[in-house]
Amino acid sequence: MGRLVCMRRPASWTRLSWLVLASAMIFAVAPAMALDLTPHGTQPLLQTALEPTSNCLGCHRGFSSPGNQFLPHSTWAGSMMANATRDPLFWAALDVANKDYPGAGDYCLRCHTPAGWLGGRVVKAGGGNLNPASGASGCLLTGDYNDTDGFGNDYGGIGCHYCHRMMPAGPQGQPFEIGNSNIWVDDAGSCITPEGDEYGGPCRRGPYSYVNRLLEPPHGWQYSPLHQSSELCGSCHDVSTPDTNQGPLKTLILENGTATTRPFPIERTYSEWQRSLFADLIFRDGLQSVAPGQPALAKSQPCQTCHMPTSNDPLAQACTLNEEGSRTGNLPVHTFVGANTWIPAIIKTLYAATGSGDPADYDRTIAWARAMLQSSASLTSTVTAYTAPTAGTPGSVTVRVRTTNLSGHKLPTGYSEGRRMWLNVKAFAANNSLISESGAYDAATGVLTEDSQIKIYEVLQGIWDATPPGVCRTESGGQKHFHFVLNNCIAKDNRIPPLGLRPRTAADPNGDEVRPVNYSYPETAPGSGTLVNYDDTLYTFVLPAGTSLPVRIEANLRHQIASKDYIEFLRRQAVTAPAIPAENTLCAGGPGRPFNVGPQSQSRGEFLYSLWNDPAFGKSPPETAATSTVLAGN
Repeated sequence: MGRLVCMRRPASWTRLSWLVLASAMIFAVAPAMALDLTPHGTQPLLQTALEPTSNCLGCHRGFSSPGNQFLPHSTWAGSMMANATRDPLFWAALDVANKDYPGAGDYCLRCHTPAGWLGGRVVKAGGGNLNPASGASGCLLTGDYNDTDGFGNDYGGIGCHYCHRMMPAGPQGQPFEIGNSNIWVDDAGSCITPEGDEYGGPCRRGPYSYVNRLLEPPHGWQYSPLHQSSELCGSCHDVSTPDTNQGPLKTLILENGTATTRPFPIERTYSEWQRSLFADLIFRDGLQSVAPGQPALAKSQPCQTCHMPTSNDPLAQACTLNEEGSRTGNLPVHTFVGANTWIPAIIKTLYAATGSGDPADYDRTIAWARAMLQSSASLTSTVTAYTAPTAGTPGSVTVRVRTTNLSGHKLPTGYSEGRRMWLNVKAFAANNSLISESGAYDAATGVLTEDSQIKIYEVLQGIWDATPPGVCRTESGGQKHFHFVLNNCIAKDNRIPPLGLRPRTAADPNGDEVRPVNYSYPETAPGSGTLVNYDDTLYTFVLPAGTSLPVRIEANLRHQIASKDYIEFLRRQAVTAPAIPAENTLCAGGPGRPFNVGPQSQSRGEFLYSLWNDPAFGKSPPETAATSTVLAGN
């Protein structure tokens, strides 16, 4: 690698010029292909390839409608896990990552197509030589977006074998690692069950031990405590800058300019959970109180509690070979939903007819995601000041809106780019006429009005500009930018902590991995080190003279997967020199090209932009997570 030469930015340069220079220096001094961006965990090629989900659905899918919808494949097929390699937003972001740092797609595709990556069809291919640029762009994957999930299709997302072949340690006893999909995959040639039966191929691991052959599967199996643990989820749901063979690609610079050696934390959903009360206490009464007499560390609420809820259906079974009802109250369903309702609706229309599932699978996923979102938060509104309007004199009302996080991680959590929640607060007169509004959203344009009182919950990551006084840049040329592979600082993180969040640990004494940035949450008690899980926002509205009473204040907590700024950024990156080619041009000569589905003659960023503008899909329509209403002057 070359040396990075520090340069003073001329005062006349714009922020856009600075960003262009920063990107150019990345290309000049850090040729990405000289680094291994994915050096840890199981590497390509496997001696036993990951089997496709088509090999599992015969026993693990319900084919009656609407019954048997608790079976693993039936609940998984419409999820973002199943469709991680069909997601058009992912592909648009992947192109930007490769543009910012050539070869970064190796790091991205490891999570989104385990079968393709472990099969050696991305950048690494054992002793072979693939075209790194094409591989990092996903152009060497086999199959296409709307192929069924059989052998020869790398677009089947995160399938059954990937999770159920995960091991708690490497083949030479290497430790389990959290983050960046640095997982160990069982690649043994055979499996010997606890009962001594031998099967060909690696063991399938899960949270069950079968006794006297009761409900025993007809394939190799092993009981795995890992599969009951949030660590299994943390292997992918803590995301850091690429942990290269020469150290972190980007290290965190604090908001005061202090340079750390800590790998830049892109996502920290697992760590947010791990440092909360959900990780170590028994909860009762809606996850709000500790059961009397229960000691600390008695029982956790792992990720699976919410994201793989147990089915109590009287016919519940894990496999069609088992008796109906054999797993009632003891079957974690494979829903894996969060708050994403927009992308599943798009994939349903584009690819579901021949892809992983049928349209009903996506409808269920969307309904489950909406229900999950609506269980994640609560709102309460309290009038704190009121002056009644008269026929000739205006009045005013001040309302405190408290947003409480009921989830086991920050609200919102996960992928930060374009994802946000905000409070939409409206004041109505008694005749239902709108008096005033904060956080207005125009569904036709996708514009969120950022008025003087708006509260937006989000994390804004950026690139550090060391020019005095030093600042974390999240915009260039007046436009927001989202260069996640280049980001090295956090300008804002006001997302609401989960219950009992303790940011500081022995390994992270400043709490830099998960603490709020440029925003404060009070401690539950002075010196406790534990942050409250709610946020209070005051709104004051002027009530015009003659306003009919009582005044009604309505508060809504809205969640959006992708903002207009983010979608436009992805398109802008696709068309700005050097432009990103149309997908069939970018991948010319790749397996099965040219595709007749997906972007085809468009770049991935332009394709996503066209979907954003398609009335059938809306502009990532916000979902309502919680509401509250209060009256004043009644």
